[in-house]
Amino acid sequence: MSKQVADQADGLRRLLAPAPTRVIAVASMARGAGATTTAMNIAAALVLQGKNVLLLDQHAARAGSVCAQWAIDALGTWTDVAQHRLRCAGAAVASGSGVHVLPAPPDPAVATSDPREFYQGGAILIDAAIDDEGRLLPLAQMADELVLVLQPTPSAVTAAYAGIKRLHYAHALKQARLIFNGVRDADSAQQMLTNLVNTGSRHLAVSLQDGGLVRADPHQADARRLYQTVVEAYGTSPAAVDFRRIADELWRSPWRSKVLRSRAAEQGHRIVDGAIDAAHAASHPAAAFQGSSF
Repeated sequence: MSKQVADQADGLRRLLAPAPTRVIAVASMARGAGATTTAMNIAAALVLQGKNVLLLDQHAARAGSVCAQWAIDALGTWTDVAQHRLRCAGAAVASGSGVHVLPAPPDPAVATSDPREFYQGGAILIDAAIDDEGRLLPLAQMADELVLVLQPTPSAVTAAYAGIKRLHYAHALKQARLIFNGVRDADSAQQMLTNLVNTGSRHLAVSLQDGGLVRADPHQADARRLYQTVVEAYGTSPAAVDFRRIADELWRSPWRSKVLRSRAAEQGHRIVDGAIDAAHAASHPAAAFQGSSF
């Protein structure tokens, strides 16, 4: 096959292939690290990039939840959607930023439901909860990417190391991305983050990645008083710039699809290849009969 035909085939494959949905879980090893705020800001930043974003809130019943911080009320929950009582578009509520939010409190009845079946062609972020034994809840276990948020302090790093170890043994965790939030001394925080990434990768058999630093920024408190994220309210402030950069790097990073996603993609790939063969046969009738027997 010539390079031109190969390029045309690749272009047709991309055109016909369904847009995948990326699922990203954001969690922290300790309360107060800013995981919910981080999830909200990343979601808002992805919307600014033109992405469709659904944010599933596993902390919906707590003060400081996503809905509380955005001062919005959803019409349903993830359970309503997963059990087909409501469509996702009817249950979720859109924030002022354009992020669609759906409360997702823990519910064993929908523990095996895959959010990709109900929201397609964009990004699904999960403001993920960790149970009392240090494990992710079932919904967050379906994520393609795990982002862990922590403060740049020795005690937070020690707690995070122990938490990552628990996640590794609970879920055979192989990869995670680390973000330091509330950074006042960038050089010191970067060194601490680099040390944690290297130590964890070497001793825990977990590939830890440097997800970036978010600088301490008084505009974040101002944004909360306005029921907005800093990305929405103060787009040029230090923290907003950091969140936008992190969201961009996160979206551009290689996807780590689940087996279920991979099998679906493989099936879709065969369908697209069949369409390419049909298109090629239509334009080259003689080629369609090569190798045929009658």
